[in-house]
Formats: sequence, structure tokens, C-alpha cells
Amino acid sequence: MLKDITPKELEELQKQGAVLIDIRTPMEWQQTGVVPGSHLLTFFDDYGNYNIEKFMNEFQKLVPTKESPFILICRTGSRTATVGNFLANQMGYSNAMHLAGGIFAWRADGKSFEPVNSL
Repeated sequence: MLKDITPKELEELQKQGAVLIDIRTPMEWQQTGVVPGSHLLTFFDDYGNYNIEKFMNEFQKLVPTKESPFILICRTGSRTATVGNFLANQMGYSNAMHLAGGIFAWRADGKSFEPVNSL
């Protein structure tokens, strides 16, 4: 089951080794920056298309086991809810989490961003 987490919980879980994965598009990363320590792995492209096989190949490099904790990040939490539920319910990942409210919640909490320059 996908778990909603707050920005404060994200920081604690990251310290404990949870992998952060920002699934937004490259343009979105450049517009806002990213949560420090995030891995950048787009799920939906600018047109809402996706390639599940390509995503899973890269995802499995970041999240090596079905038990490894990870946190998905998007703009508002909508895309991560969809992707996170898929990973938890259909792919069997037991420690699937997402940042409820996405980058907007992170910003509203006054948290810092890392710029993304090399895309």
C-alpha cells in the first residue's frame, strides 16, 4: 500500500536510507529545482505518455529489492499517487511512499531546492 508522507517525514526517511525519486519532467525540474538528494526519473512525458519497461529498468537500479524504501516526488502528488499505487499494488513493492502535495508541499514548508543545470 502506498503511504502518504509529509516533507518532515521525507527528511527523516531520507536520513534512514529511503531513496528519493522525482518523476516529473526535465522542464519541471529546471523550473523549480529538486529536493536535495533526489534521483531524476521521469515517468510521464510532457504529453502524458509513458514507457513502463524503460521506467522499471531504471527504477530497479535505484530500488534494488521489493522491500527497499523509496519516496516518489512530483508537482502536486497526483502522478506519484498513480505510479506509487501501481508499484505497491501491482508490482509488490512493500515500502512505497510519496510526498503528499508534491513539490508544492515541499515549497510551502519552506524547504530548500537543488538546482538542475545539466539536462
